[in-house]
Amino acid sequence: MTSDKHSNYCTLTISPVFGQFIDDELLPAIGIGPETFWTGLEAIIDDLSSSNRALLEQRLEIQQRLDDWHIARRGKAWSHDEYVDFLKEIGYLVPEGEPFSVATENVDGEIAEVAGPQLVVPVSNPRFAINAANARWGSLYDALYGTNAISDDNGQERSGPYNPARGAAVIRYATEFLDATLPLDGISHADVNAYGLNRADDGDVFVASLAHGEAVGLADPAQFAGHQGDGGRCRYLFRNNGLHIEMLIDPAHPIGKDATAHLADIILESAITTIQDCEDSVAAVDAEDKVGVYRNWLGLMQANLEVTFGKGGRKMTRSLNQDRVYIDPHGGTFALSGRSLMLVRNVGHLMTTDAVLDSKGKQVFEGILDAVVTTACAMTDRRRENMQPNSRTGSIYIVKPKMHGPHEVAFTDTLFGRVEGLFRLEPNTLKVGVMDEERRTTVNLAECIRAVHKRIVFINTGFLDRTGDEIFTSTQAGTVFRKDTIKEQPWILAYENRNVDVGIACGLPGRAQIGKGMWAMPDEMQRMLDTKQAHPEAGANCAWVPSPTAATLHAMHYHAVDVRERQKELAKREMASLDDILTPPLADVSGLTAEEIQAELDNNAQGILGYVVRWIDQGVGCSKVPDINDVGLMEDRATLRISSQHMANWLLHGVVTREHVLETFTRMAKVVDRQNEADASYERMSDDYATSIAFQAACALVFEGCNQPSGYTEPLLHQYRRQKKAALAD
Repeated sequence: MTSDKHSNYCTLTISPVFGQFIDDELLPAIGIGPETFWTGLEAIIDDLSSSNRALLEQRLEIQQRLDDWHIARRGKAWSHDEYVDFLKEIGYLVPEGEPFSVATENVDGEIAEVAGPQLVVPVSNPRFAINAANARWGSLYDALYGTNAISDDNGQERSGPYNPARGAAVIRYATEFLDATLPLDGISHADVNAYGLNRADDGDVFVASLAHGEAVGLADPAQFAGHQGDGGRCRYLFRNNGLHIEMLIDPAHPIGKDATAHLADIILESAITTIQDCEDSVAAVDAEDKVGVYRNWLGLMQANLEVTFGKGGRKMTRSLNQDRVYIDPHGGTFALSGRSLMLVRNVGHLMTTDAVLDSKGKQVFEGILDAVVTTACAMTDRRRENMQPNSRTGSIYIVKPKMHGPHEVAFTDTLFGRVEGLFRLEPNTLKVGVMDEERRTTVNLAECIRAVHKRIVFINTGFLDRTGDEIFTSTQAGTVFRKDTIKEQPWILAYENRNVDVGIACGLPGRAQIGKGMWAMPDEMQRMLDTKQAHPEAGANCAWVPSPTAATLHAMHYHAVDVRERQKELAKREMASLDDILTPPLADVSGLTAEEIQAELDNNAQGILGYVVRWIDQGVGCSKVPDINDVGLMEDRATLRISSQHMANWLLHGVVTREHVLETFTRMAKVVDRQNEADASYERMSDDYATSIAFQAACALVFEGCNQPSGYTEPLLHQYRRQKKAALAD
């Protein structure tokens, strides 16, 4: 119920836990009175909720017309031109305006200028959130030694406290990286006896000395950026393609004492930016959950978030890293942030929350509340002693997912403008990241960018959510390919390329990021090293990685590829085909064997169950989930969306039956139970399928999949998670 205090300000009904957080924690931190906040929030809700609701109704209307069009043509041939004309007729495809360039200003260099890895992390988990923020810098030695980036063959196993043979392999690998990235003038770093500085009239010069005393410099002396000390234990800082590399010299270090030139470690600037996620990777289904999300984001912005946990039999406390201070070649001092630049991902336009009810007693749109509260939290980002602010330009970065077309993007622009007005922020202080993960956004991307051309800082591609929407949009048109085959269809490459093409044409380079999707296998770092350089080569100046270690390894790709130069090259190519993107991935699956169909069902059902059981029973929105072959994959709602929509499509078109799907789920539940048997908090599904809320939720995602808005999983997940929380409370 609304407390007397809140009823004095507004007609909203405020959840007690949410109201207490706002009044006692957030508002004192930003110096705004409760009357200003609550009346301002109410005005935004009253003014914009009807527009939000109308956009969702438009989604449904467009999808219904698409469904009707496809149903009317079942078993009949239809031409691509006829299809495209229909999409224009119903407003699915909008006219494209004159060429333009974005005009975003006051963008931090980590977004506008530097290309590098990007982490996405559930902000609901404070330990993960802090680790991600601190992943701005990472040890290359540790990343290589602790992963399969270095082979276990030839006596190089990861065994015991330290394997000297493996350590030697790490140093060889790292030395090759230095030779390629920071080449010396005529020699290899492997030949160096000592590193140091020579004093010159125009500043310090970095030099490498050989055993007989000869000294050489860098092939490009301008790469030397600064140092901490010189001789003994010291650090030398370099810059390549905008990214920093630090060499730690320490004769007393366990590695450094035996290493060539006492090179104890190589520290790479790694996760340049981090998206602190309130959306797909979290399970926030009620006011209590939302407050936990908001409180952690506030703590990150205030730089006082800490977490204490047990590890190896002892307690550890983690907090945000301090800045790194250096002496430049001319004797002045400067600081580099010790933390990633943080963006926050709000939820989309669809969901509502019980944290606040409007004057009619209805739950308010969660996206509206997110915009207001995450902005207020970010306003606490101020320069403090020994720590730079998150944004040195005063901007607040919000990534907005699951928008369908330019009208929905324009609504976000309006919403952000209202939030700026509430808090008396300069226009366009709130910057927006537009996630290109819905088909109607993909095919109208330039107009989506135009709608926020003064505040856009980010676009990206994401195969899984985008594929989920691809399946749902055309599900009445016919049967889709197997999941692996969908990746091979022309639409996916055209989608990936056109995103970059449109971003470049709209002037994003130098003002905004063009991003690529997640590497989903955190244990397969050698495969990532072998393949993920394709992302910067494709013109993406950021790409998602699943861990701080992966960020450090992926950073090497951005040293190998100058993304800005690559974007200039790509600007000359022909725009990727929109016709390819508008070709649904439909297949004649009549030739599939029963074994092939079952294998596809098993793969989908096991993946759905493995993710959903943790979401429903434990409230874990993102985790490493074993696949059907026991390979750990990072799963969130995007992976769930594609798997559930794929099964729903095959069920709709009679490739499989309801009984077949249910049998597969019951059999795969036993597999998932086995995979989780070491988890003491895990609740088995196969002991009683009828009473397992998680099992029922997984089945509902398929059996009700064709009726879910845009094929999203959130409505059902929230419903069953609230049911589970109620059962736990009882």
